[in-house]
Amino acid sequence: MYIVVIGWLYVTVMMAVAEATSTTGTVLGAIVTFVLYGAAPVALVVYLMRTPHRRQAIRAREAAEQEAARRQAASVTPDAGSKPPADAITPVREKL
Repeated sequence: MYIVVIGWLYVTVMMAVAEATSTTGTVLGAIVTFVLYGAAPVALVVYLMRTPHRRQAIRAREAAEQEAARRQAASVTPDAGSKPPADAITPVREKL
């Protein structure tokens, strides 16, 4: 995939150089040519092509977080501390 990107950027750089060195061309025209024909379309295509990879990475990260949470929950035993458990119902004062 990246060889196509590199090739297209090379072509657009050559187009920009031809625009800049032409007798009727300008450097601003060369910059616009490179950005509109090269950088913007390539950035869009690369972003769209990497979408499945990003989704896969997100799923893998979420699965790892869930596995870590499951392992942590399984390793904690209730009432294993040295202190007695607290009262189940907290005392409430009556309002005067």
